[in-house]
Amino acid sequence: MLLWLLLLILTPGREQSRVAPKAELLLEPPWSTTFKGEKVTLICRESHSLAPGNTLWYHGKKSWRVGHNKIQITESGNYKCKTGGSSLSDAVHVEFSSDWLILQASHPVFEGDNVTLRCQGKDDIYAKNKVYYKDGKRLPNSYNSDSIKLNSVSRDNSKYHCTAEMTIFLIKYEETSNYLNIQVQELFPHPVLRASSSTPIEGSAMTLTCETQLSPQKPNVQLQFSFFRDSQTLGSGWSRSPKLQIPAMWTGDSGSYWCEAETVTHSVKKRSLRSQIHVQRVPVSNVNLEIQPTGGQLIEGENMVLICSVAQGSGNVTFSWHREGTVRSLGRKTQRSLLAELQVPTVKERDAGRYYCAADNFHGPILSTWIRVTVRIPVSRPVLTLRTPRPQAVVGDLLTLHCEAQRGSPPILYQFYHKDVTLGNSSAPSGGGAFFNLSLTAEHSGNYFCDADNGLGAQHSHRVSLSVTGTSGNRAGLTAAAVTLPLSILGIAAAAALLHRARTRRKAGGLSAPGTPSYSSSTCQEPALSKSSRIDPQEPTYSEPLALMELEPMYSNVNPGDSNQVYSQIWSIQHTKENSANCPRMHQKDEELTVLYSELKKIHLDDSARQASNRGRVPEDDEENYENVPCVSLASDH
Repeated sequence: MLLWLLLLILTPGREQSRVAPKAELLLEPPWSTTFKGEKVTLICRESHSLAPGNTLWYHGKKSWRVGHNKIQITESGNYKCKTGGSSLSDAVHVEFSSDWLILQASHPVFEGDNVTLRCQGKDDIYAKNKVYYKDGKRLPNSYNSDSIKLNSVSRDNSKYHCTAEMTIFLIKYEETSNYLNIQVQELFPHPVLRASSSTPIEGSAMTLTCETQLSPQKPNVQLQFSFFRDSQTLGSGWSRSPKLQIPAMWTGDSGSYWCEAETVTHSVKKRSLRSQIHVQRVPVSNVNLEIQPTGGQLIEGENMVLICSVAQGSGNVTFSWHREGTVRSLGRKTQRSLLAELQVPTVKERDAGRYYCAADNFHGPILSTWIRVTVRIPVSRPVLTLRTPRPQAVVGDLLTLHCEAQRGSPPILYQFYHKDVTLGNSSAPSGGGAFFNLSLTAEHSGNYFCDADNGLGAQHSHRVSLSVTGTSGNRAGLTAAAVTLPLSILGIAAAAALLHRARTRRKAGGLSAPGTPSYSSSTCQEPALSKSSRIDPQEPTYSEPLALMELEPMYSNVNPGDSNQVYSQIWSIQHTKENSANCPRMHQKDEELTVLYSELKKIHLDDSARQASNRGRVPEDDEENYENVPCVSLASDH
């Protein structure tokens, strides 16, 4: 019992899912109105062929089944039929009239067809001067015609009739026919607009279909279709295809959609109902920043590309790029895309830092993760500096080579060369310059240069020439000159030294020889330059410890302020054990430092008279200019 119930429920659904075409009901003769007493043959067809097997007939509330597809009728009413392979036909009204004058219309008639109207008298030979009317108005060019043709009729409620002059037994009178509604069948139903989705996702495609079906009795009629949104025509206008493919839907495409179907002859046009379509927007998500070159490692001068992308998101997406520490964005683009690029040409050192991008499609910006960009700077041309203890380098001097590139990312490797021969190398892990020391020999004269390289290309310095002489003989000569000065001068120097030691105890400060190291007379402390000392511009700059340079004689002038006295200072070295004991931090050789001072006078032409009166007298004030003269040894044998 339950199985039969399920079959009864499911069977109608299967039939409705595949509806058979309507049967066609034809008339012979092809007039829907005729005179009473005549016969009309009804023919039931399916798909332009006679229906095989039994045919089901309907007349009003009555129905009967016969084994063929034709029947003859003599009664007025609505008739329908159905075959085994078709659905129920449209009703056809057949009228059997007892009037003397009738108006007949051909059958079947479809929308857009031309139809023939015939005004017919029962004894037609007596009917003259026939006139045709539509809704009470006389149709043009319809006088005294047995029939007229109406073009492209439609399914309206118009009523037609005709009049004629009748002559019977020499009596003339006007007869009026019955009123006739032309039975116009539907050529095709109103189309239905179908959309692949009523709420499409922004950016997705959508297909619109204008669905309708021609009557099987009119297979040769051709239709064309057009689609609309609100009042705007979509696509290219009229098309023979009932489908319209929209590649991408955007929020601005939301609205009211409808379609039209019409015959290519423009005789019949029908419009669908309107359908509301709302396009859904998808917020952006999974924003990602990619930098090219990959990894964000760039060399100054290269081009950088910032690529911002989202995994999903619809509509117009606004992309922006940012660098840490900057208020304004580096760039901004709005486009219907899931990816956008920003070109940064010729990056510089200031472009290094952390970058991120943002994407927004009116749901709020979503940020990417940070990516660090480093900009490596190729080294600039380095500058080579040579430093020696004296203006004229001699054999045995310590030569310091300093090579430095002003720009360049660390670490930097420096190579030092003499006459194109590598001397050695030195690295600067944190940037800056590098030193290389060399003890000079006679073969070290010539050109020197250096290279700087941080892996981005080596740069060469300019060549610097150095001349190295042999062991200088003027050192001994100068020392001898210092010890063979007249005894009177030595006495003055000795007196000045003793007087200075006495004044040191009662007065701190004063002026020592510029560039001259100061020692304690008892402890021989580290050299210290007086705060008031001024190095002679002609004196070479040394980068090595003083202990390595004190073996060399130095000559300098001391001119305290605007005084007229000029003191000449001479250093020489004596080899005594006492000096070695008192000055343990001096050079390893046993040496004694001897300092001699001699007073000279500046001569001014306008002061010659005053100088003459003061000649031979040592000014007392000048004695206070000596201080901190340590380790002084004046030997009488000099």
